[in-house]
Amino acid sequence: MLRFIVLSAFAILSTSVACASSLDFSVHKMTSGVPGNTVLIVGGIQGDEPGGFNAASIITTHYKITSGNVWVVPNLNFLSIIKRSRGVYGDLNRKFADIKKSDPEYETILKIKDLILNDEVDLVLNLHDGSGFYRDTYVDKLRNPNRWGQCIIADQGALSGVRFGNLAELATRTVKEVNNALLDPSHTYSFMNTRTREGNVEMAKTLTYFTILNNKPAFGIEASKSLPTHERAYYHIRAIESFLKDLDITFERRFELTSSGVKHAINDNVSFALNDKRIVLDVKNARNNLRYIPLKKEDPMEFSPSNPLMAAIDTGKGYRIYYGNRRVTWLHPEYFEYDTSIDSVEMTVDGVSRQVNFGDIVPVRDVFKVHPTSGLRVNVIGFTQKNVQNESGIPISQHNIQRRFSVDKAGMLYRVEFYNQEKFSGMVLMNFSGDAVAREDSRGLEEHSGELVGGIDEGTDRLNASGV
Repeated sequence: MLRFIVLSAFAILSTSVACASSLDFSVHKMTSGVPGNTVLIVGGIQGDEPGGFNAASIITTHYKITSGNVWVVPNLNFLSIIKRSRGVYGDLNRKFADIKKSDPEYETILKIKDLILNDEVDLVLNLHDGSGFYRDTYVDKLRNPNRWGQCIIADQGALSGVRFGNLAELATRTVKEVNNALLDPSHTYSFMNTRTREGNVEMAKTLTYFTILNNKPAFGIEASKSLPTHERAYYHIRAIESFLKDLDITFERRFELTSSGVKHAINDNVSFALNDKRIVLDVKNARNNLRYIPLKKEDPMEFSPSNPLMAAIDTGKGYRIYYGNRRVTWLHPEYFEYDTSIDSVEMTVDGVSRQVNFGDIVPVRDVFKVHPTSGLRVNVIGFTQKNVQNESGIPISQHNIQRRFSVDKAGMLYRVEFYNQEKFSGMVLMNFSGDAVAREDSRGLEEHSGELVGGIDEGTDRLNASGV
């Protein structure tokens, strides 16, 4: 059971390590197998708008599409996301009308245009965080017609002769749906028609207007930068779900759509696997530096993140790990040859014997012990016992391990590494968190009752890539 949970967490995407000069954006084609319409969702076109790109990422990690199709680009301007910049090479959302071949983002624009123009795409949603709160009339400096937060945007009222071309009607219906579920009455949504064809020079350069010019409906969804990131993402998701329903796309959501539910969804999936999943690290609350991480000699690091907003940047002195615009931790490697002759070990955890696969994160309440295996040396990072070189067969509890060696700042996650002579074989994480144990107990009950517990296994394409 534990192995399935760990593997499913990394079914979303797998990529070689990203470097600062050549980050990729990903395309997640979430297909239901049931014929229907297709919506393309784009997040991260501007790197300083985390509400939008976190909402798009949540769609890829916490939703299952049951009819129709949803394609998601959660990290279009990945370098700018990492740099916390609106646009490292200028505003990417102003390059759709004209872009020079010498522009570093030329290929990015060509590829996202190709995706938009794909015959399967019926409607496009571009996610943004805008300043203040859009209002039709002036209320105060944060609530007026020049603000862009909390609105659904269309370039015109209708697109004739096109399915779902009733733009104003669809936007107004979404506004009503979102306003029925406000976190606070002051967060009211509105519809903004930018009337781009009538001479709006700036909007004529954008992704949505490019889409409109090619006879496809498109909308900008704006959340307010005055709100915390998880509340922005909450409103984005409310609007996205409304559009999906209008296009008869059905789905299952794996979290409660509340402010706290969205916050948990953003923060509960910050893990990655290295080198064929022989190492898995949960880094949502990681220490600033993780030292002596056993990586392959002379081979590039294989980095498989649990969600598409994670990247590893080679600094020349280790790897900076990013989650969206957060710098999560810094990996300092130690290099080994790898032994792949064994994939799992037998352990006793809280009195129960079990086979544990390398890369697993194992909840433990009190004590664990690794069963001795011929030729395999066990090293529990932070545990020492005089004159002991191989720590197999020793019962170990949390208080036996020096807290400063934990993976996380809370002192709950500890590395157990396995070596065949001088070669590295694999690693597991022991999780002493009470929450982890409770989740494991809950999963055990569900498995016993015959319920399915699993993760997401959606198709992912990778494309090279370097408020409205």
